[in-house]
This record gives sequence, C-alpha cells and structure tokens, in this order.
Amino acid sequence: MDWTAYIDEYCERLAPGLAGEPLNALSNLAFILAAFIMWRRCRGQGLWAGNAMVAILAAIGVGSFLFHTFATVWAVVADVVPIAIFSLFYIFVANLTYLRLGNVAALVGTLAFLPFAYVVNGLLAPLPFIGISSFYWPLVLMIAGYAVWTWRATPETGRGLALGALILSVSLSFRSLDMIVCTSWPAGTHFVWHALNGLMLGWMIEVYRRHVVEGGKREG
Repeated sequence: MDWTAYIDEYCERLAPGLAGEPLNALSNLAFILAAFIMWRRCRGQGLWAGNAMVAILAAIGVGSFLFHTFATVWAVVADVVPIAIFSLFYIFVANLTYLRLGNVAALVGTLAFLPFAYVVNGLLAPLPFIGISSFYWPLVLMIAGYAVWTWRATPETGRGLALGALILSVSLSFRSLDMIVCTSWPAGTHFVWHALNGLMLGWMIEVYRRHVVEGGKREG
C-alpha cells in the first residue's frame, strides 16, 4: 500500500496541497472547541470516561485536519481511527452507564455493533443520497435505539440521545450533499458536516455528563 497516495474525495479540493481544502480544514476547529468546552465541564467531577471521550474528540479534530490538508492514505487513517474509537467507546460506556450492564455484557454489546453496522451499511449503500454516507447511518440508528431504551427510566437522557441522533442525521445530510452541489456551490458542504458533528459529539458527552453528575447515576 502506498501510504502517501493522493486522495481527492471532496468538492472543495481541486488539486494536491496543504491548502487545497481551507474550509474543510479550518472547520475542524469545531471538534477542538467542543473538546475544550467539554473538558471544562467534565474536569474535577471524577468522570474518567468523560475525560477519555474529550481526549478522543480532540484527536478526531486533529486527524480530520490532517486528512483535509495532506489528503493522503496515512492521513485518512488518522481521520477515521479516532472516529471509530469514539463510537465504540461511547457504546461501551452507554452499555455500562445508561443500560447498567456488567463489563462483559457491555463489551459483548459493543462488539455486536460491528455486524449490525455491516448489515445496515450493506442495505443502505445502494440507496440514492443516503448511500453516500451509508457507513455512518448505523450510528444514527444505534443512538436512536438507546434513546428509546432509556426514555422511560431516564427521560432526560432519552431526550438528549434523541437530539443527538437528530443532529447527526442533519450533519450526515450535509456530508452527502457535498459532491451533489459541487457544480453550483464550489466550496461544497463538507465543512458543515464538521461543524455539526463537533456540536453533536460534544453534546453526546454532555448527555453522558448530565446522566452521571446531575442524574446521580453511577459511571459504569
């Protein structure tokens, strides 16, 4: 594999170079800002998982920035790995904290997301528009499922998760629109995906923080 191979996947990029996607690159500040805000909100509260999520969120911003500047194979790995880690870690913590599962059951439930995502991605990939970001939509369904599951016992957490699923749905729509609107809007819409995704991930950490601190629940 050529780790330095050039990748051009977004409307804004017209040629190789660090400044090829200025809006896509700079909009990653949304992740850093969200991480900083949530670090301030989580610090001093003994939230080991919350602090870990904040660190991973900051890594998402750095990795995505690298991808939208260097636009190479190694940079795309730096982009997607933190996202995958955050997703799986949040599911694990949700299993522990929202569903009150034991460690083994929480881990099994987390690993079960992988075949679920594979099947859903396969079903959605052929669909117009949705198929462009089919690999992210299983997360929307997963978050919505947790919202339904927790709504009765912890309504505020359920509502918070439902809002997270809604924000991610809107965010994914802008991600999918990027190449579609390219001829009429050369900057594309991928930078909006970054902005909304930073908001959504920060909010998901806040939902967890409120559940544990303000709701008086145990942290896993």
